[in-house]
Amino acid sequence: MSAKKIWSVLVTGGAGYVGSRLVPKLIEAGHKVTVLDLYMYGDDIFAQLKGNPALREVKGDLRDPKLVADALTGCDAVIHLACISNDPSYDLDPHLGKSINYEAFRPLVQASKKAGVKRFVYASSSSVYGIKDDPEVTEDLPLEPLTDYSKFKALCEHELMEERAPGFVACVVRPATVCGYAPRQRLDVVVNILTNLAYHTGRIKVFGGAQKRPNIHIEDMCDLYLFILDQVDEKIDGKIWNAGFENHTLFDLADIVKKVVGGDLAVDVLPTNDPRSYHVSSEKMRKELGFVPSHTIEDAVRDLVVAFKAGKLPDSLEDPRYFNIKMMQKIKLS
Repeated sequence: MSAKKIWSVLVTGGAGYVGSRLVPKLIEAGHKVTVLDLYMYGDDIFAQLKGNPALREVKGDLRDPKLVADALTGCDAVIHLACISNDPSYDLDPHLGKSINYEAFRPLVQASKKAGVKRFVYASSSSVYGIKDDPEVTEDLPLEPLTDYSKFKALCEHELMEERAPGFVACVVRPATVCGYAPRQRLDVVVNILTNLAYHTGRIKVFGGAQKRPNIHIEDMCDLYLFILDQVDEKIDGKIWNAGFENHTLFDLADIVKKVVGGDLAVDVLPTNDPRSYHVSSEKMRKELGFVPSHTIEDAVRDLVVAFKAGKLPDSLEDPRYFNIKMMQKIKLS
């Protein structure tokens, strides 16, 4: 068995929610990491790694070609996480969303090729499918994105595949909604929202309830990226995988949160005009790639509760740093 390859990885958006867990894991695994990020949520995300020669931090905008070229120096792999994440954040400023999520994409891919990058992993989204009646939403179903956010995610997938070339291996991951604790915490995604409200107010609201929401624990999400880096080119080149674990209804998620948080928790069920229901299949990731998630939604809720009790997430109901839209509005990102 050959020795594991050590990569020099550029992680765009590396100081975001997933990146804040992924970057330390990459370094722990022996890889070198460059983070390119605006650091909207604070400059101290990687305080514990300060002075570590395996980490280089580049603060700036993905839309700046000179900065991108600088960040790519010496890198042979890219994990592209940076984006205006999810529909509500995108809709806050559609022009901004398009400029970051779509217009900056092909230039990044082409700059990566020019810099000698051998492997490019793109974090797309399971929202590219739109609403499907199929009980299992698999990768071979047509993409029918309903929003500009998901439309541009789908277009970027297409452009990445167009840019594939000998020596430039590219693959796409379509994550479900990520949940759990991270140094740069998000509390505006469904499991994390419910847990925050349950722990701090003793009350949660469920809008509708029967709609399914696919989720994946942040540890599994990060482990998947590391797993992909460890695979031979032929196993991943040109491939696309859904990355989820559990498909639960909102009622199920509320029950899990209620069970873990405990106490006399009230659940209010309210009507909704949002019919979106997703049941994403991750069988291809298991069978073809060989990656099997191992962390449950209960684990994610439990980790958040531990973080709340330890005081790691102060003012979690109000502080803008936990909520993408609030922070974008606060700093007037443009």
